[in-house]
Amino acid sequence: MRIVQMLPTISYGDAIGNDVFAIQDMLIDEGYETCIYAEGIDEKLPKGAAKYYNEYEDSKDTIIIYHLSTGSVLNKTIKKYGAKIFIMYHNITPPEFFRPYSFFLAKLCSEGIEQAKSLVDVPKMCIADSAFNKQDLISMGYKCPIEVAPILIKFADYEKKYNQQLVNKYSGDGYTNILFTGRIAPNKKQEDIIQSFYYYHNYINPKSRLFIVGSYNWQDTYCKKIKKYIEELEMDEVYLTSHVPFEDILAYYHLADIFLCLSEHEGFCVPLVEAMYFNIPIIAYDSTAVGETLGGSGFLLEDKDPKVVAEAINIVATNEEVRETMIKKEKERLKDFDNSVIKKQLSEILKRYINI
Repeated sequence: MRIVQMLPTISYGDAIGNDVFAIQDMLIDEGYETCIYAEGIDEKLPKGAAKYYNEYEDSKDTIIIYHLSTGSVLNKTIKKYGAKIFIMYHNITPPEFFRPYSFFLAKLCSEGIEQAKSLVDVPKMCIADSAFNKQDLISMGYKCPIEVAPILIKFADYEKKYNQQLVNKYSGDGYTNILFTGRIAPNKKQEDIIQSFYYYHNYINPKSRLFIVGSYNWQDTYCKKIKKYIEELEMDEVYLTSHVPFEDILAYYHLADIFLCLSEHEGFCVPLVEAMYFNIPIIAYDSTAVGETLGGSGFLLEDKDPKVVAEAINIVATNEEVRETMIKKEKERLKDFDNSVIKKQLSEILKRYINI
């Protein structure tokens, strides 16, 4: 049996790309002939890691796992294939988040949603990586079976060597290190993180710093806004890293005392699971799939008023009992994302629908 994966763009180090490679390893282990095809391939990926979609040779004896997450020419092309289609849905960010900043990105998201709606009759089955995403598919009109299975995360990668020099630079000085990882984007609401940190740093704990670790483009209007905001607030203890080597990302996780997420739209949010893995207490705003991913762990906020967030940070930073309880619950929740658990779940789903 040949099972291939297809997606609009495969990028180095992003959540969907990592999921695709982890699934490929699983398919190889189970004896399937497999390959990855994409419209765009990140040049930072090893040569031969993926092929361009126009190299795909169609066959009715093939199953395509199509990763749907944005607008793409593939959303139209996928309909023409004779292969059996399974859609893996990662959610599409609502365009209203991007409209004030980027006409192109807003248009891409809007087209993506319309294209996703046009695919309702294409797949034999869908896999959503959260119940929130499943509901999104249902609201778009999908009638096929929809299974829920979390993103497959290669935790072994997190045991790789980290930047010890970076850890030494920012540890052991009595500062509280607050971390958020993820690309700088309007739905992630980095401005709310900065505003909350401003209150915490200026009125509660001046010995604190904020690391916002994620890719950005300074020509992007939203990124310019974030940079200007930091300058206006004169926040020298806010660090925007841009895209950094993986060993640096690991270092920031080793440094962090608290992981802070105030995003307003997440289909799953892999960084929350990463924070669990590194035993970092998580404070997060309860929106979209965030609460579902936390699964009863973390400090979940219904209000992200900067003062409320700052006081939550202070509680977690100063109350050892609270920290220990949070970490204990996160360790329990992390078991649900164990590779063996998710691999078994995905394998059983594929076998259930492979001959449908």
